[in-house]
Amino acid sequence: MSRLSLSDTDSTARDWFAETTSALGCKLTTDAMGNQFAVRPGLQDGPPTYAGSHLDTQPTGGRYDGILGVTAAVEMLRVLNDNWVETAYPVGVVNWTNEEGARYPISMVSSGVWAGEIPLSHAHNLREVGGGSATMKSELERIGYLGETPCSHEVMPMAAHFELHIEQGPILEAENRKIGIVQGVQAYRWFSIDVLGADCHTGTTSFAHRADALLAASKMILHSHRAATAAGALASTGILTLRPGSTNTVPGSVRFSLDIRASKDSTVEAVEADCKAAFARIAAGEDVGDLNAGGTPGRPCTVAWTTDSVSPAINFHADCIRCVTDAAGDLFGSEVGALTKEMVSGAGHDSVYTSKRVPTTMLFVPCRDGVSHNPREYSTPEDCAVGAQVLLGAVVRYDRLRASR
Repeated sequence: MSRLSLSDTDSTARDWFAETTSALGCKLTTDAMGNQFAVRPGLQDGPPTYAGSHLDTQPTGGRYDGILGVTAAVEMLRVLNDNWVETAYPVGVVNWTNEEGARYPISMVSSGVWAGEIPLSHAHNLREVGGGSATMKSELERIGYLGETPCSHEVMPMAAHFELHIEQGPILEAENRKIGIVQGVQAYRWFSIDVLGADCHTGTTSFAHRADALLAASKMILHSHRAATAAGALASTGILTLRPGSTNTVPGSVRFSLDIRASKDSTVEAVEADCKAAFARIAAGEDVGDLNAGGTPGRPCTVAWTTDSVSPAINFHADCIRCVTDAAGDLFGSEVGALTKEMVSGAGHDSVYTSKRVPTTMLFVPCRDGVSHNPREYSTPEDCAVGAQVLLGAVVRYDRLRASR
């Protein structure tokens, strides 16, 4: 499936959300970023305790990333209604806009605006990727979801935010566990690395006389893998462009991306510092970690770094984590230790931004082979039901916690 943000298919999903939650007796509000807030009243007034996620997808899916969190939260409302449960305070469901960043190139952009971390004007003026002319604002207007309510945590306050999500990794499935109790989100930094050498003819220039930018970049990428491995971190390169791009010309210019992630900010900083020092030495032609072994030394290159994005590590709120833990205990009983696992999220989610303003946590369920952002993305109905049950229990527990204070 494909449901890019603010597309016609996204509009249809939004209509479903609005109609379904309204039929369940909720008050529906749409803000200036198209975020949808459905609120079920409580016995007392106050900011709602929210559950939710997003309904947009990557270009090829899948059917569970984000969608499970919204549909399970809607089911939570239905269960509360069917069982005549009155909560002390309002309970809500939220559908965040453009979490994926697949159509408009900032992920989690609308929760970022809500949290006051991203300017509304910047978000509204984002143009769709691929050279299209549509902006977020123009598409919100076109599909009828440019709300009049300001996109702000002050205007649409939350008491807490709970997000059910597929793990998007293989750990829970491999360990036969049912619920990941998420403690936070790992830190990451994105960089663009420019390596400059000199274009030259592949047939007439000896190895010793080449300033081969691609060869130097390749050594840098391998070193980043080794440095991250040693630090217990992750380092990845997903984009590599070179010039001039001819079979018989040695590349004189290379740009590659570098994504460094770890559970602690200090670890990311250490890997960054290691790579910066090593990349400079590699560009100069020095043998770092025997990367030159078996080869011919050439002429030096230069290297320059651009920092594209910095996301500090996020620690979720202890009260919310405890509510998830206790709800899992209610469901699993004496097997709770074997069926749950404390985890740190490797991916960003809207909960990153909500955690900057309100108590927040997440819970994960297994997905087959750890596959996500792919048509093969799949979680069993049983695992989805377990996640929905724990989500419901956590939200109800948090409501009782608020009432007791």
